[in-house]
Amino acid sequence: MKTAHQDDDLKSRHVTAADGNVFADLGFSPKQAKALLKDADARIAKAQKLKEEAASAITQWMQLEKLTQVAASEILDVSRPRVSDLVNFKLGRFSLDTLVAMLFRTGKNVDLVVR
Repeated sequence: MKTAHQDDDLKSRHVTAADGNVFADLGFSPKQAKALLKDADARIAKAQKLKEEAASAITQWMQLEKLTQVAASEILDVSRPRVSDLVNFKLGRFSLDTLVAMLFRTGKNVDLVVR
């Protein structure tokens, strides 16, 4: 049974409206916040592009090998619905790590360059 004190602990004491830039919300100057957001967006876009390239390579591998989603799921060590998500580019459901592991299971080499 909750006490009134426990309910008070769950209440928000202060809410600050977001302005769309988390860096501004964290107190960075407007100029810094804009630059940091631009950099973050660029990095996110790069990661998304890498995920798309990985998914495309896996999908092409499936087509070349004439694999069903069930057969591919066994090789890739994931469920059939995960393969469906992959071929339909629902990539928000995959980490880059997971996609790289899947690429290795296809026999492909993967090089990661950090600058």
